[in-house]
Amino acid sequence: MDTISSKLPFFRQRFRNMPVIKCPTPESLSIAAEALLTTFPQARVFALHAEMGTGKTTFMHAVCRYLKSPDHAGSPTFAIVNDYALPDGGKIHHLDCYRLKSLQEAEEIGVEEYLYSGDYCFIEWPENIAELLPDETVHVRISTESPFTGGCRTFEF
Repeated sequence: MDTISSKLPFFRQRFRNMPVIKCPTPESLSIAAEALLTTFPQARVFALHAEMGTGKTTFMHAVCRYLKSPDHAGSPTFAIVNDYALPDGGKIHHLDCYRLKSLQEAEEIGVEEYLYSGDYCFIEWPENIAELLPDETVHVRISTESPFTGGCRTFEF
């Protein structure tokens, strides 16, 4: 049986009780997606904390593939929300809250409906809607040594 820790060029280490996953290539992001979703199998809301250019949308491609969505993940920066279908009829909601100027604006576009829908919900720039996030939200920190160039990404959750 192939385990997560046996897959290369990926490695996992523990730091202060938080899983740390390093993905040196875009192809290894699928391992981070698998690790996240198998570590938190009941979770549905994931807050993606990362700077511009760290690969949040690229990571969403890997999440969609892992969950077997037939849809192609794209940046929801201008749409604010992109939905991706799942084979079981469920959805993945991919929110980009970067352009939201207030909690009122978030409420007006129905962000809470997505957060409490029971579907998967991945939020970019969750700091902009922090007060609306459910208590059980899984917080994922993504960093890279070289933004916008596709370098090694580090995931902490």
